This record gives sequence, structure tokens and C-alpha cells, in this order.
Amino acid sequence: MTVASQALDQETPVTEGVPGIAGRSPGQLAWARLRRDKVGLLSLGVIVLALVLAFGAPLWTHLLGVTPNEFHSDLIGDGALPRQGPLHSGITLHHPLGVEPSTGRDIAARLLYGSRISLLVAGIGTLLTVVLGTAIGLIAGYAGGRLDTVLGRLMDLILAFPQLVLFIALSPVIVQLLDRRFNVQGNTGRVIFLVTALSVVGWPYLARIVRGQVLSLREREFVEAAVSMGAGTRRILVHEMLPNLWVPIIVYASLLLPTYIATEAALSFLGVGVVEPTATWGKMLSDSVQYYTQDPLYLFIPGTALFIVVLAFNLLGDSLRDALDPRAGRS
Repeated sequence: MTVASQALDQETPVTEGVPGIAGRSPGQLAWARLRRDKVGLLSLGVIVLALVLAFGAPLWTHLLGVTPNEFHSDLIGDGALPRQGPLHSGITLHHPLGVEPSTGRDIAARLLYGSRISLLVAGIGTLLTVVLGTAIGLIAGYAGGRLDTVLGRLMDLILAFPQLVLFIALSPVIVQLLDRRFNVQGNTGRVIFLVTALSVVGWPYLARIVRGQVLSLREREFVEAAVSMGAGTRRILVHEMLPNLWVPIIVYASLLLPTYIATEAALSFLGVGVVEPTATWGKMLSDSVQYYTQDPLYLFIPGTALFIVVLAFNLLGDSLRDALDPRAGRS
């Protein structure tokens, strides 16, 4: 076989009779790459398990015969520590992860219910961030001119604020406002504040990514063809440009969600997030600090759960990036 014929064979792949090659969509190709990524599949399994445990918390706690807010003072001995279990942790068959010092509340039940708050805040916050960032990035990149400048300065203004200080300063103000104006009381107002605050400070990052992509796409031939055929701005943005932006949007969302989980935990740790008696991972970590020398498992258990879930989302984000855009994969 000559060099020319070898080159011709390479340029013209033969797909007839080869199962699973011809007719595969980009989504099928991405799933095939993801299935070959053992780390990505393991991370996906961990995330699915976390979701099943979180949203099935009432069922699991019922099967265990425990509740997240029931006090068991009879399990607490001297020094506010549990009477039983290794390292004064209260671990028994009835309380497989032990009980809290001082209160005797079941750690497994509070861990399951706490994961619901963390995943709910992070999930809704990520969704709102993606919607806002994508919409504003599309408009800024395609419109250009003065509107692009105004939106760009708005992004710079939001990014200039120290986020942690902003959360701490605005939390009591917004929560009281929601209570007075809309009669949203207790932790519901705090959850609304967390979701809103995370979305407001998070969308500029995605908007900048989308805007940069749109600046390149609007000069492409298919966009010019749509304009010449009289397509409106809405159709060009939604039907022509948006389908070419799903890869960076999905990858960014998969990496943003674990960031929001960790942020919610940090804010609850600092007392800005959800308060008693509702459990969150951050609140459990905050309460466990004062007992870390006497009952280290109380700190280790929620800390490990938070670490595993955040790590799984980050690793899945990397795997999705490689599956959707193999040219940008890890070397």
C-alpha cells in the first residue's frame, strides 16, 4: 500500500460493519468517553448516593428509628460527653454514627437532614447563577457597544465587593426584610437569602465566559447567514448561539455547585446561614469545634461527608469537561 493510499484511508474512515461507530451523536460520544473514565463514574456514583440519602432522609431515619431533633439526655454523662461508644462518641447499634455531646441528638439523622439543606441551597443557587450568567453574557456579547460596557462595569462592581463581608453584613437586614414584607419567617428566609446572595455574586464569572464565547460566535458564518435571512435577535441568541455554549456552561455549573456547597457550610459555620434547630453540615462543624479534643468523631464525621461530596462534584466536573471537549482534556 502506497503512502497516498494510506493517507486516503485515514481521511476516509470506514464505518460499515463496525458496530457503535456510525450515527453516534455528540451526546453519545461524550457518554462513551465518560464511561471509560473510572474516576468520573465513581464520582457520579457518590453524588447519586448522596442525593438518594439526602432526599430520602425521612425514610432512612424512620428505618433507623431516630429523629434529627430529639434530645437523649440519658445518653449524656459527665462533662457533656456521651456515655457509650469509642472516644465518648455515643456510637451504638441504635446510633451508628453516635450522638452529639451535650444534647444527645443522633448524628446520622442530623447528617442526612443537613445534607438536604446544603444540596438544596447549592442546587438552586447554581441554577439561578447559570440562568443569569448565561442570559446577561449572551446579551452583552451580542449587543456590544454601550450596553456591553454598562454590563461589563456592573460585573466589575459586583466582583469588587468582598463576598464574605457582604454576606455577613446583609444577612440580618435581608432576613428581617423578608419577615416584615413577605411574612417569611425562620430558616426559610435564611435559605432564600443564601440562594439569592450566592446567585447575585456568582453570575458575573459565568457571564464573562459566555460573553467571550459570543464575541467569537457572532462573527461566524452561520450567524451572518441567520442575520441575512432576517432572523430576529431572540432566535439568533437562543437557536443559533446557545447550542454552541452548552459545553462551557455545563462544565462551569458542575464546578460551581461544589463551591456553593462549601460556601453554604462556611456561612453556617460562621452563624450567617441556617440556625437551630435545623441541621446543616456547616452548623454541625461549628458545634463540634468545642469538643474536638474530647469527641473528635463529632468533628470528623460531618467534615468527611462534606469533603467527599465536594471532591466528587469537582472530579465529576473535570470528567465532564474531558468528555464534552476532549481537546481541552488533561494531558
